[in-house]
Amino acid sequence: MLRIAIIGCGKIADQHVQAIRRLADCEVVAACDRELLMARQLAERFQIPATFADAAQMFQATAIDVVHITTPPQSHFALGQQSLAAGKHVYLEKPFTVTAAEAETLIQLAGQKNLRITAGHNYQFTLEMLEMRKLKAQNYLGGKPVHLESHWPYNLGDVSYVAPILGDRTHWVRQLPGQLFHNLISHGVSKLAEFLDDGPLEIVARGSQSPQLRAMGGGEVCDELRVLIRDASDTTAFFYFSTQLKPGLNQLRICGPANSLLVDHASGTLVRFPNRSYKSYLTFFGPPFMQAREHFRNGFANVRNFLGRRLHQDSGMKELIGQFYASIRAGAPVPIPYREIILTARIMDEIFAQVHPPAR
Repeated sequence: MLRIAIIGCGKIADQHVQAIRRLADCEVVAACDRELLMARQLAERFQIPATFADAAQMFQATAIDVVHITTPPQSHFALGQQSLAAGKHVYLEKPFTVTAAEAETLIQLAGQKNLRITAGHNYQFTLEMLEMRKLKAQNYLGGKPVHLESHWPYNLGDVSYVAPILGDRTHWVRQLPGQLFHNLISHGVSKLAEFLDDGPLEIVARGSQSPQLRAMGGGEVCDELRVLIRDASDTTAFFYFSTQLKPGLNQLRICGPANSLLVDHASGTLVRFPNRSYKSYLTFFGPPFMQAREHFRNGFANVRNFLGRRLHQDSGMKELIGQFYASIRAGAPVPIPYREIILTARIMDEIFAQVHPPAR
């Protein structure tokens, strides 16, 4: 039985507790928040036996195996260090840390302590992403991708999130090096990191403010981002973040030397694009019917997964947490390779340096 603690008892903590409760042989035994009232409300709603306002006190008073850190990003590094020093495995919500240097330090510390650590990139573990990796392992792509495209949306209509940020220049989101982008884009960037080389990258990033955000009094905050990337193997990538595109695209396109794939998180689908040639006018008839077949296949698969209780809200988080716990129990590799966590952080560092250069 793994004993789990939650540090940071805001909105996202609910999703963590709900995902953990779907798994066998684990239990949330403690909730911790600087505002003790926040820890108590989480504990009351989910029957968590112990609450604390201080992590050090919690580690001394309660037997804990794994810590989930769901606080604002500025505290991730210090709390991650503290938890690892106390001998706890760590699940860090996205973004993993504020900088790549912090990410490297935490991963090195975890290795020294023979502990495991992971990042909250739960969209990497949705059913459609798991199917994509099966095809990748079968060499469906035909080799390393030639080109990647990752699209990540955000709806400014969520006033409960945006309004406090715009109304307070000292809000923790506006204190991040990448501001709004920093708290939202790691899901989309991590999808690219899975396929890109570790070596030097060419990155060109451009950010801007939409008319909608400007009308809301957006100040210096940007909400539109376009990024071009090239790695040492000449794989190119395009990352697109937007609050304006309707309907919002939440997709990953992987273009291989043999075939291509499109992962669509909005519909929970994986569409295959085989490299086939058609004679004469069949080129106008064959591909549409082939794509229709793909969508029917996805629709029926989603029905089966729903009836089989595999498809539910936050299934990616449950899968990631489950694989992370399995790696702890078996001493196996972590579900997200450390090189991908660090590369995601490196790419984000460079994006923010170009879009929000530090004041001189």
